[in-house]
Amino acid sequence: MTTGGNVIRFREGDDFREGAVLAVDKPLGWTSFDVVNKIRISLRGKYGKIKVGHAGTLDPLATGVVVICIGKETKEIERYMGQEKEYLARVTFGHTTPSYDLESAFDGEYDYSHINRELLEAVAGRFVGEIEQYPPIFSAVRINGTRAYEMARAGNEVKMTSRRVQIHAVEITEVQVPEVTFRVTCGKGTYIRSLAHDIGRACGSGAYLSALRRTSVGTFRVEHAFCMEELVRLLDENRSD
Repeated sequence: MTTGGNVIRFREGDDFREGAVLAVDKPLGWTSFDVVNKIRISLRGKYGKIKVGHAGTLDPLATGVVVICIGKETKEIERYMGQEKEYLARVTFGHTTPSYDLESAFDGEYDYSHINRELLEAVAGRFVGEIEQYPPIFSAVRINGTRAYEMARAGNEVKMTSRRVQIHAVEITEVQVPEVTFRVTCGKGTYIRSLAHDIGRACGSGAYLSALRRTSVGTFRVEHAFCMEELVRLLDENRSD
């Protein structure tokens, strides 16, 4: 099924129960589960109870590609999660936050007068390849069965362990200090918020992620992803067939 260049890939016919996968351009402020729930509700009228899942969380303060698996295609979620991802990340220097983004208030102020393109390019290169990364304490990582963000929001001490992640490229696309935009391509499990924080520290300053847009997951590009309004309208039309 295709509309306006956007594609729903079905396993068989146009039957969502037999399996379908598509990309949604997640709106700002929505959780990935919000997207899943909206699609599940839209399909319920025609299909009743049907499995719907996403192949990788995107933070509420981020926009862009969320891959949605429906019906039997939900068995392939892990495969989609393992595909390469691309982001446009705006990093703002001069402050840090506990969440490494704008979800929490500033907890540190730093000088950024020395930040320039030459320094940024030298530092960015250090983060390409297999690197050691600590997830933010405000993340969905489980610690003894509890989400880290639940512990952090409750005011409990959170000790994160590092993990190995693969970053394929960190390209500077715009420099307007204190804001710098990077194009990042990376593998599964990479936290762009942590990358922003670590780049700030490596530059001898502090920084946080002030905007994030996921532009691709595997072959799914944001320019071919459905906006939610368009997708819901299409599913409603399908329901009345």
